Amino acid sequence: MIKKLLWVLLGLLLIIQFFRPAPNVSAAAGDHDIMKVYPASPEVQAILQRACNDCHSNNTIYPWYSKIQPVAWWLNNHVVDGKRHLNFSEFLGYRIARQYKKIGEVAEEVNEGGMPLSSYTLVHTNAKLSADEKKQLNDWCDGIRAAIQAKYPADSLVLPKRKKA
Repeated sequence: MIKKLLWVLLGLLLIIQFFRPAPNVSAAAGDHDIMKVYPASPEVQAILQRACNDCHSNNTIYPWYSKIQPVAWWLNNHVVDGKRHLNFSEFLGYRIARQYKKIGEVAEEVNEGGMPLSSYTLVHTNAKLSADEKKQLNDWCDGIRAAIQAKYPADSLVLPKRKKA
């Protein structure tokens, strides 16, 4: 009985290998990419590439194990969820109040240790941020917020409260 169950499980494992999520890969940066208006220093760009962009852009660099199901589905869920919260590739498409809020959240999450996720840094150890790297990201975020504040009236930087259903 156990032998049959193992064969069934092996068969299912083989079958699911043919069902893969679409890869999160773009040919080039689009018109809504954050770097089009808010460029970063090479150091900050390297930090973003190493610690943020796999889940928060339209360009994920996939590890070898992403080719194996069900791991690919799990990784895809992380990427989809990350992009739902913040997508640097689509950042300029956000309303200005959302841009202002999200870039503030980036600094907050990084400073509080919420980002990058520990499940990500467990495997991607080079994504762990030093205090200096956190400061560099924070300074970049502060610069973006200051640029937005200088260009837009204060009342346009507040997201409207959602009504509770």
